[in-house]
Amino acid sequence: MVDQLKQQYTLKITGANRSQLVVILYEIFFIYVEDAKTSHEKKDRTGFRLNIQRARGCVNQLMSTLDFQYSISSGLMQLYLYVNRELAKAETSNNPDPFDGIKIVMKGLHESFEIISDQDTSGPLMENTQTVYAGLTYSKNNLNESLSNQRSNRGFLA
Repeated sequence: MVDQLKQQYTLKITGANRSQLVVILYEIFFIYVEDAKTSHEKKDRTGFRLNIQRARGCVNQLMSTLDFQYSISSGLMQLYLYVNRELAKAETSNNPDPFDGIKIVMKGLHESFEIISDQDTSGPLMENTQTVYAGLTYSKNNLNESLSNQRSNRGFLA
């Protein structure tokens, strides 16, 4: 994942509610899988393994946030375990073939969680974050962002 994407996702995360964070995890997962595929095409074994491990980290985070009070959580856990096994298989065999099946499963779940997040009206989970105003000023070739509350105690309450 390139630095610009990391910055974009950092901004998304700071303003996200619980269901939007799940959607963001799926999006980051897809980026890591694509990065792994690209690394494999470039014969970069280290990059391939690293990106698979990062994708597995996303899946592990999705598994750890399941609430088993709801019956759907057991089904989701089985799907996440399947994805995790397929990623491990791809990593050990140095073969990106399992990615196609994985992406089908995760795409369906991602779309479902997007619908849920559109209906979620709760506020952001993080408090005391910087407010970013994008598009208020711009130049010919780029969009400038303005940060407010730069001197505040971001994340720490006195």
